[in-house]
Amino acid sequence: MTQPAPPRPAAGALSLRIDLPGGRIGPGKIALLEAIDREGSISAAGRALGMSYKRAWDLVDALNRLLGTPVVAANPGGYRGGGAVLTDAGRGLVADYRAIERAAARAAAPRLGALLKRMSPAAG
Repeated sequence: MTQPAPPRPAAGALSLRIDLPGGRIGPGKIALLEAIDREGSISAAGRALGMSYKRAWDLVDALNRLLGTPVVAANPGGYRGGGAVLTDAGRGLVADYRAIERAAARAAAPRLGALLKRMSPAAG
């Protein structure tokens, strides 16, 4: 299923993707980890974000391989269902990404503001 494009921000915004030697980390993977933390399971997090369990699990697996350590501790399902929690590595990844994101937004704010001022009203 194709996700609709997110609405464009009226005031402009910065989107961050970190390319590392073994892969990339971006807003989608971080949102998935935050959803797992909030929902308590990979499947519920996937549903909340409009993705299949397989897609969510594949993204978690990619992060596990990238970091070389699990970012999510999952318990198998069953009668009462499984569950999942972020590991210390997963929480650290989210915290580091969000800190880098905030720093980048602060650094880009003056230039982004200048860019928006130069845009014609019809271009937005």
